[in-house]
Amino acid sequence: MTGPFHLDDRYDEPDQLRDQLRRLLRHRAMIALGIVLGLLAGAALALVRTHTYTSTSEVLVRSTTDPFGTVAVAADNQVSMGTEQQIAASAAVAIRAAHTLGQSPSRAGALQDRLRVTNPPKSQVLRFEFTADTAKRAARGANAFAEAYLADRKGRNDAAVARATRGVEQQIAAVTKQSAKKKSDDGDSADSVDSVNSAVQSEIATLHKRVSDINSRDTTGGDIVRSGEAPRHPSGPGWPILLVLGLASGLALGILLAWLRSALDSRVRSADEARAALRAPVLGMLPRQDRDGEDLLTVGHMAGDRTEAYRALAYRLRQTGPSAGAGRVLVVAPRRRATTGEVAVNLAAALAECGDEVLLVDADPDTPGLVTRLPLVPEDARTPEEKSLPEGSLPVDAGNAGRFACCSSASTGAHVQAGVSGAVHRVLAGADSDTAVVVTRPLLEHADALAVAQRVDGVLLVTDLDTTRRDDLRRVHELIGCSGGNLLGTVLDAGRPYGRLRAALRRRTQRRPAVEPAIPIVEQSAKDDTLTVSRG
Repeated sequence: MTGPFHLDDRYDEPDQLRDQLRRLLRHRAMIALGIVLGLLAGAALALVRTHTYTSTSEVLVRSTTDPFGTVAVAADNQVSMGTEQQIAASAAVAIRAAHTLGQSPSRAGALQDRLRVTNPPKSQVLRFEFTADTAKRAARGANAFAEAYLADRKGRNDAAVARATRGVEQQIAAVTKQSAKKKSDDGDSADSVDSVNSAVQSEIATLHKRVSDINSRDTTGGDIVRSGEAPRHPSGPGWPILLVLGLASGLALGILLAWLRSALDSRVRSADEARAALRAPVLGMLPRQDRDGEDLLTVGHMAGDRTEAYRALAYRLRQTGPSAGAGRVLVVAPRRRATTGEVAVNLAAALAECGDEVLLVDADPDTPGLVTRLPLVPEDARTPEEKSLPEGSLPVDAGNAGRFACCSSASTGAHVQAGVSGAVHRVLAGADSDTAVVVTRPLLEHADALAVAQRVDGVLLVTDLDTTRRDDLRRVHELIGCSGGNLLGTVLDAGRPYGRLRAALRRRTQRRPAVEPAIPIVEQSAKDDTLTVSRG
């Protein structure tokens, strides 16, 4: 073997971003699913928001929470707007709003869920946004909460006035009591009595003035600078914006699903993945077949990228095989697939085009023989060498590529499965050609391929980029290595462009036995492992 072949892997570009995009686009169904879910979510949100209205009222909060103990303090420093915002959204204010709306206090929690209180930056304004199912209810709710907050704040200020008044009155009582005690201690001196009365009256007058100042303060909490009005349009973005947001979110979800699907996908998607799992070179890559033709043999009959890929595969096999040519090659797939026979037939034609004497051996007893689908050379057009082919072999016309012999052992039945390896060995031993291509049943489903692999020069594995799993390739490498076979490499098949349903219908049609002229078929006996020729 001359070493690995570096093929142009269309799934492995130097640009990592391009490679990631290719991996994601392999799962277009996941991306489409995410987009559909996003659009449905956007439409559902649009339907919900269509019947939702929001009204806004604004309250200017007066300074201060305790206006009686502050002197020469800036107004913006006398009010903690964060505290007032929390109080405005509290349960106490919600209960007051419920009373204003004529609802029971148990509905306060539901009203709180519809309320949103904000404070614009660098301002002493509280903004009440209330959401309801109708425009009028939204306006009533916003105004009710603004009024409830002002009433709550006025109640707190009134309570502060009452506390301050009680404190000053206690001071007046204490001064009066202290004055009476001092008079009794000083005796009946007129001067001392006058001085005490003068001091007491001055202090009491000051305290009474303090009470008067406290009671004269304005205890209202603020002013409503904007009343809630019934909105004309529903709140939130409209249909177009929600659908665009749903589309963008769905696309992001679809890309995430496609990435997860790609990360969890165990199928072979590139030449590097196949090379790493199989630990063998990739000898060829078959491009997608753009037509739905029924012709099994294309080399020598029609041109195309797939035909050229078969020719390149034949030359690479001649390089990796013995010096005399490609030798005896077993073409097999890990699992059942339809193109194994196609690869074997076109490989035989390509090797014949290279000048080799090629024998194609169909050792698959479970399917109709490849001979029934190949263009055979008529008896009157056969050369003397072709007429003297071993019994059971027929010449195949490969067009411009030349001709090669084909031998089929495609009898059905369980009695032929045990001796496939021995029968193939006798066919190869009796063949005069230097090059032989053998095709048999899947390697991981039957033991025929492992037995035949010991009687050939090398094994060519057919790998499907769409269905073959990396675990299957690892098992193939292990089985062929343990059986003593020589794994030449693998050929990657990109498959066909039609969908799964159409492919299933085609496979079902291909299973039906076609009515063909009687041709010799090699049968195999389970008792003595001999090949016999009969008319099919």
